[in-house]
Order: sequence, then structure tokens, then C-alpha cells
Amino acid sequence: MMRAAIARAGLAMILLSGVAAATHPARAEDSAAAQGKLTKVASFEHQVTGITVARDGRMFVNFPRWSEDAPVSVAELKDGKPVPYPDEAWNSWRNAKKDEVDPKNHFVCVQSVVADGQDRLWVVDAAAPAMAHVVKDGPKLVGIDLKTNQVVKTIPFDPSIVLQASYINDVRISPDGKTAYLTDSGAEGALIVVDVDSGSARRVLAGHPATMPDKSVTVTYDGKPLRRPDGRGVEFSADGIALSGDGKTLYWQAIKGKTLYSLPTEALTGWATASVVPEMLTDKTLGGKIVTVGENGVADGLLISRKDGRMYVTSPQDNAVKVRDLSSQGTGLTTLVQDAQLRWPDTFSEGPDGTIYVTTSHIQDSADYKPGAPISLPTELWAIRPGQAEATGSTRPGPAR
Repeated sequence: MMRAAIARAGLAMILLSGVAAATHPARAEDSAAAQGKLTKVASFEHQVTGITVARDGRMFVNFPRWSEDAPVSVAELKDGKPVPYPDEAWNSWRNAKKDEVDPKNHFVCVQSVVADGQDRLWVVDAAAPAMAHVVKDGPKLVGIDLKTNQVVKTIPFDPSIVLQASYINDVRISPDGKTAYLTDSGAEGALIVVDVDSGSARRVLAGHPATMPDKSVTVTYDGKPLRRPDGRGVEFSADGIALSGDGKTLYWQAIKGKTLYSLPTEALTGWATASVVPEMLTDKTLGGKIVTVGENGVADGLLISRKDGRMYVTSPQDNAVKVRDLSSQGTGLTTLVQDAQLRWPDTFSEGPDGTIYVTTSHIQDSADYKPGAPISLPTELWAIRPGQAEATGSTRPGPAR
């Protein structure tokens, strides 16, 4: 165990020292915003979305099957290179072998990876290559024990939870490890609440204005509306999700949206062992408990820092990462780092030392939106090292978890 710990520490030093030479100074909107130190951790040959850093510093990423039939779905970063995780077998599903490989125990189209406080890696398999039809028996939440590197939990989602037009997107796990919260960014936006022990799941706020795209918002990039070749714009529903450090408040928003919403998690739990759906969990009752937190503008990834309790927000239209102070009502966003290299900042994770990691998925550069673009889209993983005075807002320690 000691030898493994020393090896992981050595890997962390290699990664950090290796990216120091690649440091690119952040370009600020103004002098007050010239704050975050941006460094490249890794480059990938394929389109990355998710990043998570475990408590021991191990890093994991994922590659969805969007424009290409990605050769690896979930990977651990070793010496800056992605290695199939937990093994090659789980990563062996291919579009061309759809009728030959069982989607129940293979990754089909992975959208997100998140490590929890119980040393488990949770994998969100949307099972919808190209964001099109959901592969039967494919949608699932997979738990992997990071100590043994073995799959210990597979929670399948039936068609009443993940619809044919669904695209389950991101997940947050409660501090006690007993509840998972997911967003569905498909045609009908929704939240999905999962009782981890039993594997039971409920779909809530389906089609509610708080989980659906905002028709008044047009997602732009490089100064122009971002559209597919046939003219369709970005239509992603509930996408970014965050959970307060104490596990008591859940936050989310749509990409094609501008408003950040929240709910007390006590309104979402307590139903798994009930013989009937509690009144508190009906959409009508839940809708009355939704809080409009404020406007983030178009945003993808959300993260609440363990270190200081602030919310980090990706701002794809601005090539930026911004910060929201959740301790003060009515406060807006502060730009932490803005850089042309942040081509669609996508998903966050926080390292054990408080370093913020973010992927750039280059959605606007993909073949889905740019005719003639390469099918295999190069993307990156970045580290942002904020300091005490680098953004306005709360710097109070966040709740331990």
C-alpha cells in the first residue's frame, strides 16, 4: 500500500511539473479578473467530456460516442495518457458490434464520471451514441470500487426513467453515498433521483420549465449562433448539476438557458421504501419548492468547491470559468479565468489540494456543428489554481465531506 501511495504521489508530481512548462497566462476581461492560473494537464485525440479526481489524486476521464465511435469510453490518466478503466472488456462496445456486445455490462456512450467520498467511481452511461436513439438495456449508472478496480454496482434504468429521447448527462452523489442525482438533457428535461442501495429510481420535474431549454436563449460561439448544418440550434435541457457540501441543496440548469435553480434534497428523498409516492415528491409539490438562485447565462459544468463553498461555472460562449458566491443572495458571477484555449469548457472536478480541473470538449468545433471537421476531435484537460484573492465572493471553508 505504501509503495502504491508513493507511486501515485510521484505521478502527481510528474503531471504538475510536466504542465508547468505549458502554462498559458489567463486573458482577463479586465484587470480585476486577471486571476486564475491556467495550465494544460493532458491532450486527447478524441472528444472528452467528464473529469473526476479521486481522494487519492487519481484522475479519470471519459469519451462519449458523439461524432465518432470512440475507442475508449472510460479511462484513468497514467503519465498523462488515458488507459481503459476498469479494463478493456468494459470498454469494448462498438457501434459496429452493437448486435454482438451486451450493453448491460459494457460502456455504450459514457457522458460523465464522478468519484464519491466512499472511494467509488460512478459512470453515467447515457447509451445514446450520437445523442440519437437510446440502445436498449444500455442506460445505467455503474459503480466501481477504486480500491479493487472492480465493478461493484450496476443500476440499470428502464424506459420509464430514461426515455427513448433521453440523454442522461451528469451525476452528483450524496455525502453518505446513498443517493445519486442525475440530469436528463434530452428532449424532455428532468431530474433523476436514485436510491443507490436498492437501485430504485424516480424521474421528477419532467418537462418542467426549470429543466427544459429556455426558448428566449440562443447559444452562440465566435459571435454567431451555434447551429448544426441543417439549421438546428443547441437544445440541451437540464445539464450542469451541483450539490452543496452538506448534501442539503441540489443545483442545476439547462445549457440552452440562463437561470440557475435549486431544491432542498430533503424534498427528493424518502420515497424508496414508501408503498406509494409521497405527496412531497409529486411534480406539482416539487415545483413549488424550486428556488431561482440567479442567472448564470449559458453554462455547462457546475461545481461547488469543498475548499471554499463557492460555485464554479463554465461559460462556453466566453471561453471562461466563472465563480458565484452562494452565501450572498443577489450576487452575480466573477470571471476567474478567460482564455481562447478554453474551447467549450465542459466539466469540473476538484483535486485533493483544491485545484480545479476542467475539460474542454470543443463542441463548437465538432463535426456535429462544423462541416468538414475531423471525426476524431482533439480536446484537452486543464488545471486552474485559484488563490485567496482571485475572485470576489465567499472564501469561507466549505462544509466537510
